[in-house]
Amino acid sequence: MLGITAPDAGFVGAFALLGLLIGSFLNVLVHRLPRMMERQWRAEVATAIPADSQPLTPSRPHEPALSLLSPRSHCPHCGHVLRWHENIPLLSYLVLRGRCSACHGAIGARYPLVELGTALLFAWCAARAGSTQLPTALAWCGFCAVLLALALIDRDTTLLPDSLTQPLLWAGLGGAALGWTGTALVDAFWGAAIGYLSLWLLATSFHWATGREGMGHGDFKLLAALGAWLGWAALPPLLLLASSLGALVGLVLLGRQRRASARATDEEPEKEAPLYIPFGPFLAFAGLALLALGHGVFFAALGLNLGDFGPVLK
Repeated sequence: MLGITAPDAGFVGAFALLGLLIGSFLNVLVHRLPRMMERQWRAEVATAIPADSQPLTPSRPHEPALSLLSPRSHCPHCGHVLRWHENIPLLSYLVLRGRCSACHGAIGARYPLVELGTALLFAWCAARAGSTQLPTALAWCGFCAVLLALALIDRDTTLLPDSLTQPLLWAGLGGAALGWTGTALVDAFWGAAIGYLSLWLLATSFHWATGREGMGHGDFKLLAALGAWLGWAALPPLLLLASSLGALVGLVLLGRQRRASARATDEEPEKEAPLYIPFGPFLAFAGLALLALGHGVFFAALGLNLGDFGPVLK
């Protein structure tokens, strides 16, 4: 475990600025990565399946190249390419008052919130690790950034890309081996194994009992990654917290859906669509909560005393 060190103001400030920059990149990542995956899928379908047997998907023969670096950031309304002074994290949004300088279309508040949230997470990790523990601070900043990206992508698309979950898993094991995460390697290994198998068994049992898919494989990999970073002892409270939050949100959304159905007229009844709530955002939030508070807080809330399970990053 890490000893608590007095945070250095310059060190923490530098990480906050780094967080603003990474937060700006996360906005690009969250928006573009699912679209890049869709394009790759369509290309694989076009290569593997004869044209007359391909599923009916929209034809997009003149799509511009898309990557995390190209094209440059632009207004989603009018296509105006952002100049450098219009793309300064957080500051540009405030100066432009949340509107495009060309068409004056509204810019979503999520962009600056992601940048600010990432900056706060980075500053917190730097303060907790201390200026003498640069690798540890960088490791946990990376953990927080990837978790935030996964939560947003899953919320938007119900996808947890392997290109993020698998590197997060291996980085957790590697960080434990190097002593950067404060989690023993054996705890990280068992955390990854138990994390994956626990959700796999749960999803398999649900599918066997109902014939329906209740959880995606991305959730298995995300919990395995969380186990690798936080250790096996974090998994019970993590799952309890994530499941409780998911159930609470599910009840609220179900209530709204039922009220909307009740307001539908007899002539035009509203068909009640199946309610699907991605689990990834709740796993990510629970992982951050366990990082900050430690396992012991949740065990104590249940009246259990299972030893010294404080915050991993301290």
